[in-house]
Amino acid sequence: MKILVCISSVPDTTSKINFTADGKSFDKNGIQFVINPYDEYALTRAVWFQEKQGASVTVLSVGDASIEPVIRKALAIGANDAIRVDLDPKDSMSTAKEIAKIAKENGYDLILAGRESIDYNGNAVPGFVAAELGYSFVNNCIGLEVDDNNATATSEIDGGKETLSFSLPAVVAGQKGLVEENDLKIPNMRGIMQARTKPLQILPASGAEAQVMTDGFEKPEPRSSVKLIDKDNVEELVRLLHEEAKVI
Repeated sequence: MKILVCISSVPDTTSKINFTADGKSFDKNGIQFVINPYDEYALTRAVWFQEKQGASVTVLSVGDASIEPVIRKALAIGANDAIRVDLDPKDSMSTAKEIAKIAKENGYDLILAGRESIDYNGNAVPGFVAAELGYSFVNNCIGLEVDDNNATATSEIDGGKETLSFSLPAVVAGQKGLVEENDLKIPNMRGIMQARTKPLQILPASGAEAQVMTDGFEKPEPRSSVKLIDKDNVEELVRLLHEEAKVI
């Protein structure tokens, strides 16, 4: 089984986010980048299939050279090889088209990804990839088993879970629960050393045009200070809710 795992490089959740002076782009200075956490669940499950069923695992990311340390970490976790599409991703659709093109050319049986990236939270790329390829698609996946050409997945839906059976090839978008948090793999020294020599192929973008353009970014307004009202002063609480908060 050939597995393609789509990963993205995102700011660490502890990073302080800033934008450039003109507000046109994200300021990357001083930011630590990591594998998108949802993608890490997908990658760990793919490596499990590699260890248990002999699957081959390729990681794919769309971005410039700055994302290569994150790709190398994925190789250190256990992926066999990697592909970087040399493109600064602007929107979900053009990114999905680049992924679909490579998937079609290489005949992957299973495409795994996180349900969304934690920076833009678009929740769109995996579905677009499936649509481009005409493959079955499972979103919000919290359990996945594969037996030859047949797969069973459990996904989270409003108010519960559903179990789906389908044939490969397919695209599966995972989330927390696809593997347990304590099963997420941390690269060891042997994996880090091996990652240095594993193949990393850099491909030019196919020229898919972005459908969305960014006008600018701005931070939310800072939160106002908290006013503490004595528990017995109900009249003052009502006045503030009516005159200042304007919720009553």
